[in-house]
Amino acid sequence: MVKYILGKKIGMSQIFKEEKVIPVTKIQAGPCLITQVKTSDKEGYSAIQIAFDKKRKINKPLLGHLKKIQGEKEHNRYLREFRTGIDNLKAGDKITVDIFQPGDKVKVSGISKGKGFQGVVKRHGFHGSPATHGHKDQLRMPGSIGAGGVARVFKGQKMAGHMGAERATIKNLEIIEIDSATNTILIKGAVPGIKNSLLEIVQE
Repeated sequence: MVKYILGKKIGMSQIFKEEKVIPVTKIQAGPCLITQVKTSDKEGYSAIQIAFDKKRKINKPLLGHLKKIQGEKEHNRYLREFRTGIDNLKAGDKITVDIFQPGDKVKVSGISKGKGFQGVVKRHGFHGSPATHGHKDQLRMPGSIGAGGVARVFKGQKMAGHMGAERATIKNLEIIEIDSATNTILIKGAVPGIKNSLLEIVQE
């Protein structure tokens, strides 16, 4: 039985445990409303769709999809599907942080921080050119990218470009503490994304 929940990154902190300082990320996780249970007979595959966070206004197709479960006054910002589900759940149920326990190992997915247009030294870890012996103003340049006969740049060539703002997953993270009253989870280490960004937390 795989456990999962959606959350929002609050920020990083640290806690003291057994005379050690543990860096943690504080995440507001759930409660998540189950909006649809998909089956192999009807949709062709088995999955559970859950919703998280509030939004003032949504479009009409999404409103029609959600109003059977929660009415027309409450709107959810995020909808996500998970192929493997928690047992004995149906549409209208809620998933809370209580499904996890301290010590559980999870993987956390999110959109990494965007870093704009970066050169090859920062983006790919190039060493750069020597600073002397005829290398004026070339310290952080990429250098040659190969033979010129093909008259094009091969796909996947490591060059300067947009960095970050991609989906990233950190595996084997440990849950340190769970607070059911405030729906928060403390996870050891750093997770992708900026503050208030959406995170997917899945038990490994």
